Amino acid sequence: MSTGLRQVLRQGQQLVMTQQLQQAIKLLQLSSLDLVSFVEQQVESNPLLEFDYAPAETAQQPAETSAVAPADDGDAPIDSRYDNVFTNDDRDMAPAPRDDDGIQSLPASPWTSPWGGGEAGMPVDASARLAVPVTLRSHLSDQLGMTVTDSRQRMIGRYMIDMVDDAGYLREAMGDVAERLGCKIADVEETLALLQQFDPPGVCARNLSECLALQLKDRNRFDPAMATLVANLEALADGRTGWLKRQCGVSDEDFADMMQELRALDPKPGLAFDSPHTEVVVPDVLISRRPDGAWAVELNADVLPRVLVNAHYYAEVRHVSRSKQDRAYLSDCFSNASWLVKALDQRAKTILKVASELVRRQEGFFAHGVSQLRPLNLKQVADAIGMHESTVSRVTAGKYLVCPRGTFELKYFFTAAIAAADGGESHSAEAVRHRIRALIDREDSKAILSDDKIVELLLDADIEIARRTVAKYREAMHIPSSVHRRRLKSGR
Repeated sequence: MSTGLRQVLRQGQQLVMTQQLQQAIKLLQLSSLDLVSFVEQQVESNPLLEFDYAPAETAQQPAETSAVAPADDGDAPIDSRYDNVFTNDDRDMAPAPRDDDGIQSLPASPWTSPWGGGEAGMPVDASARLAVPVTLRSHLSDQLGMTVTDSRQRMIGRYMIDMVDDAGYLREAMGDVAERLGCKIADVEETLALLQQFDPPGVCARNLSECLALQLKDRNRFDPAMATLVANLEALADGRTGWLKRQCGVSDEDFADMMQELRALDPKPGLAFDSPHTEVVVPDVLISRRPDGAWAVELNADVLPRVLVNAHYYAEVRHVSRSKQDRAYLSDCFSNASWLVKALDQRAKTILKVASELVRRQEGFFAHGVSQLRPLNLKQVADAIGMHESTVSRVTAGKYLVCPRGTFELKYFFTAAIAAADGGESHSAEAVRHRIRALIDREDSKAILSDDKIVELLLDADIEIARRTVAKYREAMHIPSSVHRRRLKSGR
């Protein structure tokens, strides 16, 4: 065999991930809110790209982009049409009138005046209009500053206030606080007792029992019977009401009044201030039922940005451009702007195609509920619409649809399959969970269903499932075991 250098010509195919292809993939998996932010950045950086604020026809008269004829087998064809889904609303973008000197001003209204809208025409400090939210820690710090004058106790109190969580609880041990601050534990406990008198009642408690006890003390209702009830919350959760009545030494009527007072308390007093941030879910797809009974599938045009390429401005600037660098820059801007318009159009079409296929395959869910949900995976949808599984996965990530039954993420309709006992069509795992919950809700208090009994009942319904799977589904739905349910229902 000879050795040496030589040239060999080979021909092959290789997928090259260009920058535009990478951005197209990223664009496909963006949520509606992230998409708007991305398009705004592109419009700011590209002089040839602009928003189209003209009213779109679809905003005035929505087109029926897709329809599914109702059928028991859910295999009816879909008529998909895609017409101008990019839209926006320009009602809030109208320019305000300008004064003679060119300064833009707000239109006159009964609430404004030449001096800024103050009472009786007097000027008002603009900072007074700012609505600053009051946090739990700032609320407690204000009370600490007005109540405590000792510098050492104020320092301990500030540290403990910083340790309070959003629910209003102080989880750190008092011994650890004393060790970190280098003070006596008696000083820490004295400061804690002071903080627990602050508003809202129940704040700075170390556990639920102490939180409820502080609120009852504030209402002057912490008698020995109520103290016994609060100290035995675990027994109350287990449904041992008979044992609790004997421990409290009260009658059935008094115990009912005590339970009513307990339910009126706030187990998380701090959430009135530091409430957790709530993410707003904006649906990307709208599902509605047409008068003829078919399902109409359309994109939510209100969340799709509508952009245009200003070709006229491009031609003008290119005509006066002299250098090669300017012409190259304009060409890049024009190419990027054209690509973005096409990418947005393709993204909308892909979402609509996937959503239409989901509605076709899960038509039983939209018509009858969770019990008719079918097992489905990404490959089935990808093969049906002629796309790759990864594309379907990106489309369904972070996208939501709204239908008469509520708002659901697109990934909700992909569920695992559970085999049928008679070898027939498989059952959806979500539908089986729904059936388990329905069986437990209908169970008799004198005949509580065990997991083994639920397995038998599901087997009678041609659903073959293991007992450990039933237990896993039950725990995922936060349903207690048969022993705890028997105690709860017997104590009612």
